[in-house]
Amino acid sequence: MRKSLFALSILATALAAPLAQAHQPGDIIVRAGAITVDPHESSSDIWVGALNTDVAGTKATLNSDTQLGLTGTYMFTNHVGLELLAATPFSHDVGVKGMPGGFAGLNGKLGELKHLPPTLSVVYYPLDSASAFQPYAGLGINYTWFFDDKLSSEAEGKGFSGLDMKDSWGLAAQLGMDYQLSDTIMLNASLRYIDIDTTGTTTYGGEKVKVDVDVDPLVYMVGLGYKF
Repeated sequence: MRKSLFALSILATALAAPLAQAHQPGDIIVRAGAITVDPHESSSDIWVGALNTDVAGTKATLNSDTQLGLTGTYMFTNHVGLELLAATPFSHDVGVKGMPGGFAGLNGKLGELKHLPPTLSVVYYPLDSASAFQPYAGLGINYTWFFDDKLSSEAEGKGFSGLDMKDSWGLAAQLGMDYQLSDTIMLNASLRYIDIDTTGTTTYGGEKVKVDVDVDPLVYMVGLGYKF
């Protein structure tokens, strides 16, 4: 009986320990983990300069990618903080569908690109600071920098030349949660929506080919956090 009471006492102490050490004004929270950008893209029809028209039924596609995600948050109050999201560069294949055989006949991988999505958000923690479990919501602004754009060998073999993706500014929203494992270490998970709009441009036969793409990814991150 005494052993049982002792075990329960230890468990209660372990559970209660984080409760007094939730986020406070002046805290700096650094989180790291796996972050996935999952595009939910929609695109205009592809405009072909040689035909001087949009080609009905054509579209652009992007695949998902997972990288190392990093966030840093400064807490102004128990409930409000400012967070910066960063990551190692994401890499995506760019594809096209519906390209007519009489024009170029390319249906598949057009090329690939990399991007960085720094995002600055105000985050709000609604629960009392005594809670070890801290859900939060955030709203902010994203800048997506596209770089290292290049065509696939198949596209170059069909006569395409060069690839350029326009950088993007847009709003970002997120939901997340922290759970304190100790005074300084926490589990973290978050889900974001980022408004990313870009225009992809290449050339075929010396004429411009372009498409507008709403990338609009869902961004998932899970990892650990450390509070200073």
